[in-house]
Amino acid sequence: MNETRKFSEGLLDDEIILKKLKITLGQTILDAGCGNGYMAKKFSALVGHTGKIYALDPDKVSISTLRKEVEKTNIVALVGDITKITEIKECSIDLVYLSTVFHIFSYSQIAGFEKEIKRISKPGAKLAIVNIKKENAPFGPPIEMRSSPEELRQKLSFIPGEVIEVNEHFYMQLFEKI
Repeated sequence: MNETRKFSEGLLDDEIILKKLKITLGQTILDAGCGNGYMAKKFSALVGHTGKIYALDPDKVSISTLRKEVEKTNIVALVGDITKITEIKECSIDLVYLSTVFHIFSYSQIAGFEKEIKRISKPGAKLAIVNIKKENAPFGPPIEMRSSPEELRQKLSFIPGEVIEVNEHFYMQLFEKI
């Protein structure tokens, strides 16, 4: 069994997340900052053999392990940084999922993230960002590094959608590409 663990694995209500994302057969999804790829695997089952999942993470070890696990599936595991240009084709993504990563982005990384999301996303594509709530929690980064849903909406120029509680300490903010 893979001992690499993504921070949020087991802490989020994956059922609520998957229901709210409304994933359908044939979609192309990017799991940015995928860690061990546990959500990419869940997305893979929902898009079926006509869909594709890109699992992107800067951690070469995690991606190397994931590549072995997902051979002959619809998951493409890539080493990369979503705040920079990736090897993902322009206007090819229906949904970008980013979980418990946004808080580490600097202002210049946020700008790079936004630029790359706009480049790779289809018109009307969705962006889902899972964040730790900006309140005391028994884990996570200092409160001043976190973003409330309001602050997150101010930092990005996508069309804001629903905010969903996905655990006592986490929320998911949905956006749509302009």
